[in-house]
Amino acid sequence: MKKICLLLLLQIASSHLLAYENNAEEKIVDCPGARFYTFSWPTIKECGFVPRGGTSTGTDVSLDPMPHEGWLKLQDPKLSAFERDRQAILAMAGPYKTTFDFLETVGYVPGFKPDKPYQSWGTEYVYVVEDKKDFISLQHIMVMFFQQGDEVVGPMVMKHWRQDWQYQKRDLLVYAGNNTWKRETLPRKEVAGTWAQAVYQVDDSPRYESYGRWEHKPNFSTWQSQLTWRPLPRREHTVRNDYQVLEGYNRHTILPDGWVQEEENYKLKLTEKGVPTADKPYLAKELGVNRYQKINGFDFSAGDAYWQKTSEFWRVVREEWASISRKNKSFQLLDEIEGEQLFMPLFEYAEQLADQSPEQMREFVQKTIGRYLGN
Repeated sequence: MKKICLLLLLQIASSHLLAYENNAEEKIVDCPGARFYTFSWPTIKECGFVPRGGTSTGTDVSLDPMPHEGWLKLQDPKLSAFERDRQAILAMAGPYKTTFDFLETVGYVPGFKPDKPYQSWGTEYVYVVEDKKDFISLQHIMVMFFQQGDEVVGPMVMKHWRQDWQYQKRDLLVYAGNNTWKRETLPRKEVAGTWAQAVYQVDDSPRYESYGRWEHKPNFSTWQSQLTWRPLPRREHTVRNDYQVLEGYNRHTILPDGWVQEEENYKLKLTEKGVPTADKPYLAKELGVNRYQKINGFDFSAGDAYWQKTSEFWRVVREEWASISRKNKSFQLLDEIEGEQLFMPLFEYAEQLADQSPEQMREFVQKTIGRYLGN
């Protein structure tokens, strides 16, 4: 039964491993012409050019109208610059309704035709995994309830992405294209006063890493990355093969009611050697806005239970990835083996945890991840 539930969960998974559709009353009802998203390419009159994304309907949630605790801590006038940065990062923890919105806004090749926009939303809790003086780790966990007629189905729990923040970090693990990551050492002067953000996939494999400075304004705090290469997200990886890298900027902004992640991405074509193609390397520009709005009254207890049960296992997974990164100046990952992506055996093992010792977990993790490491 557990395996059936897991397989169902993996089928539901998409770009963010959760995809609630827009409410029925928001759907296009008179095609062509009607639009419900920004920068909507009004000259395109094709029926069906509407946002793709979720295929299920989530239950209603209540937004929290009050400034959240993380925001209030951030406003303390006695904070040092360093501690204010830390509090901005910690303010991203908590319960959220999260909306994902992506749209191609500019085409750079003749005859360019924009792809359908992407929209979905979900409910997730962001846990503080570690909080050391100069290092903070945040784990996102999705908890899903689905509305099927008059019946509510759930909860279904899905480990989502992770973000690690480190102060004045010089040794970064950057994406080099073609499923390859490499270590890069930055000058000490260049990273002075900055925070590096490392983003990891649902299986804790690396995704991208960059650095930037926090700026604190009276009614928001914001951090922006350097220009960064990133692999295709799942929302694109499963449907696109005409480009290989997202090159862009990533911004996190802390607000009284939550936070917002903004992306400005350039879709870049690479050769087999991992360099931009000589002819028309840039395909399109994409804007993304992911809003994390604080909610109250939502039952995240299933996420709490999952994280309590599996956190030791995922700690072993994190340690194995850290070891791989330390031992290799660069490494490559396989997309899948016999049709199975890496997160699948890891998720299944996490679901079936009983009384395995750390040594047993480590043996399984090393063996499993090792199969996906390229030559």
